Amino acid sequence: MFARLLRAHGTLMRELETWLVAEHGLTISDFETLLHLSHEAEQRMRRVDLADRLALSPSGVTRLLDGLTAAGLVEKATCPGDARVSYAVLTAAGRAVLAAASRTNERVCRELLGEHLSRDELEELASLLGRLPTVGAVDGSACSGGDGAP
Repeated sequence: MFARLLRAHGTLMRELETWLVAEHGLTISDFETLLHLSHEAEQRMRRVDLADRLALSPSGVTRLLDGLTAAGLVEKATCPGDARVSYAVLTAAGRAVLAAASRTNERVCRELLGEHLSRDELEELASLLGRLPTVGAVDGSACSGGDGAP
């Protein structure tokens, strides 16, 4: 069963990333980063917390954020009370790209999963998956069955 779950996950993520890259220039990691930021107060997170949420090293999150910053989707902010702390902040452009990418996410997931499962089965699957333990989960993530909107 675990091998089937891994294969299904890998297939869905590859297909979704293909569409996200083609239509929005975003990788799955980019999309997930924007999604996490969109769900935070003031749409900002400490970079170290974002690294933990994404299960990335500090240098990995820096590389990821460098690309999103260069694209104008995220900006860096400092903490007035502690110069050692920096934040990743979602920009207006990042919100717009995330909204469009969320619609793509929803469409692709419906197409991929809808080919194999009925609406009732999709609802049951979402319910079952919702009972599994997660770390740093965000509603609306890839193929969540939600609307994916920030």
